[in-house]
Amino acid sequence: MKLLLPIILAFLGFIGASYFIDLNQSFLIGMIILLVAYWSNEALPLGVVSLFPIIAFPLLGILDIKSVTANYSNPIIFLFLGGFMLAIAVEKTNLHQIIADKLISFFPNTSRGIIFALAITSAVLSSILSNTTTALLLMPIAMFLSSDVKLKTRFALSIAYGASIGGIITPIGTPPNLILLGFLEENNIQALTFVQWMIKTIPLAILMLIIVGYILSLGVKEFKIELNKKEFKLDKNQNRLKNILIILMILLFLNSFFKIPDAIILLSFGLLMFVPKIGFLEWDDTKKIPYEITFLFGAGFSIAKAFSVTHLDNVVSDMLLSFTNLAPFILLFVVAMIITFTTEITSNTALISIALPIIYALGEKSDINMELLLMVATISASYAFMLPIATPPNAIAFSAGIKIKEMAKYGIIFNFIAISITSIIAYFYW
Repeated sequence: MKLLLPIILAFLGFIGASYFIDLNQSFLIGMIILLVAYWSNEALPLGVVSLFPIIAFPLLGILDIKSVTANYSNPIIFLFLGGFMLAIAVEKTNLHQIIADKLISFFPNTSRGIIFALAITSAVLSSILSNTTTALLLMPIAMFLSSDVKLKTRFALSIAYGASIGGIITPIGTPPNLILLGFLEENNIQALTFVQWMIKTIPLAILMLIIVGYILSLGVKEFKIELNKKEFKLDKNQNRLKNILIILMILLFLNSFFKIPDAIILLSFGLLMFVPKIGFLEWDDTKKIPYEITFLFGAGFSIAKAFSVTHLDNVVSDMLLSFTNLAPFILLFVVAMIITFTTEITSNTALISIALPIIYALGEKSDINMELLLMVATISASYAFMLPIATPPNAIAFSAGIKIKEMAKYGIIFNFIAISITSIIAYFYW
């Protein structure tokens, strides 16, 4: 039934859409429903489903095969590959464990201090590693810090929420960020550099982390927690990798002036990890690269391209035309709210792939800055705080014993706070 249900939903979606839009656009609606349904119910592997557009889009006349396959070699995909090679090197040398221990040791060993430590550590690591890896690394640490059930819940949620917030800090922090950069490039809009992105997002992330840490620490018993604080000493490999990462950060900063594509820099450093006596990886290590995510990127970019080519983006934006009469701040708020609550029940990657072309078309018909609207939508796709299915860190927290009602109770509060703060910062700062 899990295999059949998405097909039924896609067919019904196609039939329903055909009464209002043309055939190609209806086919696209049906395919989007099919992809999202299979991505959601996991009846088939993520990577397999993500390759469907290469077969279906040409057969249905949505896009020709060259137009589809070009999206699977988008430069953003190679930026992701380079970044993940570096992440694997960090994990292989156990440098990530030392980073986590070091960051946590900076905070007071009280319950409130540890909540802030876990949230901030999770955010920092998630800005350069996958949020799944980050949550998996920190969750076992958090579960052994206290036997108090309430405290364990707050610790787990601080990790999950910190990982989601950390994803907005850098362009490589979460897939929607990369999809935005690819979309901007596709539409000949000047994309933000690595440093420009961080200048915009760091104040927002700091505010969110302060609020999350403060609210999660309300009502918990304040007591000392014994931590194994030891001297941290890097071995030869860890020290070499640390120096390479420092050089990379310096180059990314300098690149804000030279404008070399970040994909070239990240992929170059990723490949450097295979050079003997410099790097740390062998080809077998590449088995850890989540290639299915690169296929997911390709599917997302293909959907975005199809929206544009079939002019479905204009159809949907015309339906949303009433929003353009809203004041710019209210429009930002509405977009942030729609994306935030929709991402609770579907993949943020799939959602932002579908949403960006629509919002782009909507922005063309309003007085608001286009890049601003797209950025707010993309950042809001990371605000999945309510449900376990919304994001892997939430699912990991749920697997650690967190009740859904606890997650939803805090999640809905943080959703509205995130929507409000993002809209305010976007309007007055970005």
